[in-house]
Amino acid sequence: MIEKEVVLKPEEAFNEEVVLSTIKNKLQLKDSQYFRIAKRSIDARSKEVKVRVKVEINNDTPLADRINYKISDLPKVHEAKQTAIIIGAGPAGLFAALRFIELGWKPVILERGKDVRSRRRDLADINKKHIVNSESNYCFGEGGAGTYSDGKLYTRSKKRGDIYRILEILVAHGAKEDIMIDAHPHIGTNKLPKIIQSIRDSIIEHGGEVHFNTKVTSFQVENNELKGVKANDKNYIADAYILATGHSARDIFHLLHESNILIEAKPFALGVRVEHPQRIIDQIQYKCDDRGEYLPASSYALVHQTYFNDKKRGVFSFCMCPGGFIVPAATESGEIVVNGMSPSRRDSKYANSGIVVAIELEDMLQFDDKGPFKGLALQESIEQQACKIAGNTQAAPAQRLIDFTQGKLSKDLPDTSYQPGLVSTRMDEVLPPFIAERLKTAFKAFGKKMKGYFTNEAIIVGVESRTSSPIRIPREKESLEHTQTKRLFPCGEGAGYAGGIVSAAMDGERCAERAVELYKIKNE
Repeated sequence: MIEKEVVLKPEEAFNEEVVLSTIKNKLQLKDSQYFRIAKRSIDARSKEVKVRVKVEINNDTPLADRINYKISDLPKVHEAKQTAIIIGAGPAGLFAALRFIELGWKPVILERGKDVRSRRRDLADINKKHIVNSESNYCFGEGGAGTYSDGKLYTRSKKRGDIYRILEILVAHGAKEDIMIDAHPHIGTNKLPKIIQSIRDSIIEHGGEVHFNTKVTSFQVENNELKGVKANDKNYIADAYILATGHSARDIFHLLHESNILIEAKPFALGVRVEHPQRIIDQIQYKCDDRGEYLPASSYALVHQTYFNDKKRGVFSFCMCPGGFIVPAATESGEIVVNGMSPSRRDSKYANSGIVVAIELEDMLQFDDKGPFKGLALQESIEQQACKIAGNTQAAPAQRLIDFTQGKLSKDLPDTSYQPGLVSTRMDEVLPPFIAERLKTAFKAFGKKMKGYFTNEAIIVGVESRTSSPIRIPREKESLEHTQTKRLFPCGEGAGYAGGIVSAAMDGERCAERAVELYKIKNE
């Protein structure tokens, strides 16, 4: 097999009817040659936007299948001798379950929230009625926070083989094959629920169990070993336990602490979500008035180092959602949390991104008396202040971007994608100075890096506070087992070891593999 690169116009690269014939003509390929797109990325560095396409070519024989993962190859584990309890049905938990099945163990998933279809009603209640269901919301339920928060599949991990496998499994369960070739793959919040349901069906069909509305309320620990968990007044006992509860299951952190299972505070990031009209971001990135029919809504990535009280901290964009929406992601009433999502077509007229400040342990000193919960206490205090100052509903505090940097209350606010509504607020009254002042500095710097970004047509909405867990559940580097509690495998974002769908899924697989390596019963 040989690889070649071809440079195409957007109307060639993103038009399924002509892209293959265009590649064949440009590379002068013969009818006897087999080829396909291996990678596709947008190059907007020059005035004319191009698409760089890497092409795989075989001269005489067909190319091997791109997707080698087959659901039908999974073994049946209904009668398996060994079981694993998986707490949480987010990407870490679901992919751990699939890997356990491959390795011959029966996975039993305990999920506090509802299935993807039932979750929709609770999400509608948050948006329209300002009612937060503490067990079913944008963070809790089948598929975890990622299900209704965009479906971006970008990861900074360098383990390409593992990443490719995760994407293969998603395609096998209904995702478009485009995610295998796009530089920044994305499924979309409208498509991901069906894929998550398909993964659940695979788990159940091959002998696993998935229990919804099943909240873990205690851990049974004896002699530094996890012996079982209780959920809905029922005891669940297994050979290994995967804890994959996500970054917002605060009750689980408290439960671990009460059970003398070691947890520790960790750095995280917190800030706001900034929303621009998508046309502004397109004009900046694509250097054109109208991106046209074929170019996708453009995105950006920004970072700036700031100083406050002689302490250096990074401010960076997080979870950028082109053509997307801002959504309410609170998990309890009395708090305001915002997140972003994009549908598969990314066709909203808005672009939004988290802009967050890195928070180190020394920034949490006022909450030192909270021990491992000091970061969580800081996070909670800001979310509750946001809710209080905006009127104690799910309406979010907001301010025009330049007004924020000048300390001026915005007289009015532009239209927004955030359904519960906005309240004009001084955001530096919501955020502590060490966060607000860094954001002001960074936004001005971003305006110099992206001409047109720093505008009062943009608004900031608070608060973007669930970027990652403020608590880490420590585990051994090689075995991935908890440092003090045997048979417990902290996993994914909630434990502090992942940052998105793909990295969480990869971590789930690795934890399953290590659990089987450690606790598989040897044949006598």
